[in-house]
Amino acid sequence: MAELAPSRAWDGVRAYFLIAGMWIRSTMAYRASFALMTFTNFAATALDFLAILLMFSRVHTLGGWSLQQVAFLYGVSSTTFGLADMVIGSMERLGRRVRDGTLDTLLVRPVPVLAQMAADQFALRRLGRTSQGALVLTYAVLHLDIAWTPAKVLLMPVMLVSGCAIFCAVFIAGAAFQFAAQDAAEVQNAFTYGGTTLLQYPPTVFATDLLRGVTFVLPLAFVNWVPASYVLGLPYPLGLPEWAAFTPPLVAAASLAAAGLAWRAGLRSYRSTGS
Repeated sequence: MAELAPSRAWDGVRAYFLIAGMWIRSTMAYRASFALMTFTNFAATALDFLAILLMFSRVHTLGGWSLQQVAFLYGVSSTTFGLADMVIGSMERLGRRVRDGTLDTLLVRPVPVLAQMAADQFALRRLGRTSQGALVLTYAVLHLDIAWTPAKVLLMPVMLVSGCAIFCAVFIAGAAFQFAAQDAAEVQNAFTYGGTTLLQYPPTVFATDLLRGVTFVLPLAFVNWVPASYVLGLPYPLGLPEWAAFTPPLVAAASLAAAGLAWRAGLRSYRSTGS
């Protein structure tokens, strides 16, 4: 059985790329529509940063953070969430499949259900959010006076990859919750879309209890607050030690493992509608 697990995991990855590729080919058959929808996604998400710019038109700092430093937080949060939303955002539709019984069609296929759900209706247009976040992050890096060291340079890509993985774990855990709640897409969105909005602002503007929750319970703080504090040379939230900035990969791995266990438990508890 131990030899079957890696094989099944590879089958899942292969199936994911095949299904995603099918949706991408379908999308690119209408290139003008794809370009318009991607631009719309870009413009809609840019409104979040516009709100931050309007805020800074009235104040010089927010919780002790400058506009460029907040833009750094925004760029990391929006880029990592945009990647996760594109890769696995379709998981939020699981509740609908549970309610109408269409999840049964995925169960009878010789492919992991997680891979099928993640790649279902793969939306390449979500590159709009990712590219918009990347542009803001580039602006922030160019305008901040950061004392770059090899550790900080290395931490930048590690932070982006780990942040994407943490958001993916939240998507999977939220989908697992929908096996029990069924009509809980909005609850899941509160932790995914709500989480990325939360991370766009400095930790210093939030209550201590909230900071504890998103650090030790749902570890969203390791997407950007903790590593960004090291890169920008700012105080760590909750007074965490300096080495905590290099733990996002470990946090991401633990989050994915926990989300995977929740997913397996939810899938085992599923009972067909019988329709």
